[in-house]
Amino acid sequence: VQLQAFGGGLVQVGGSLRLSCAASGGTFSDYNMGWFRQAVGKEREFVTVISRSGGSTFIKDSVKGRFTTSRDNAKNTVYLQMNRLKPEDTAVYYCAANREGNILSKRNREDVGRYDYWGKGTLVTVSS
Repeated sequence: VQLQAFGGGLVQVGGSLRLSCAASGGTFSDYNMGWFRQAVGKEREFVTVISRSGGSTFIKDSVKGRFTTSRDNAKNTVYLQMNRLKPEDTAVYYCAANREGNILSKRNREDVGRYDYWGKGTLVTVSS
């Protein structure tokens, strides 16, 4: 499975961006899809995940109420809508695919090692 995230860019504090991640080479609906981010000098961290059908989502507390994820299995695409952006949201954002895990388990959904495929990432910069 190949993943390509795009939609990043420079945005002012309080602004919005929508990231997209297009998948190819596999059966998209077989995978839970996660979003992670990595700021300079920090470890990659979980942001949100959506289940195979789109019926369940989990999201990091610090972005709850500002970020949402959705997916369109017909288009093999997962989205991350980011609103009311803050400088601390500045990072490279990655999408990732998890085939076997049950995202009800926190370890399954938040551990980078549980994801089978990763996109290259897209940079989001929030300026103050």
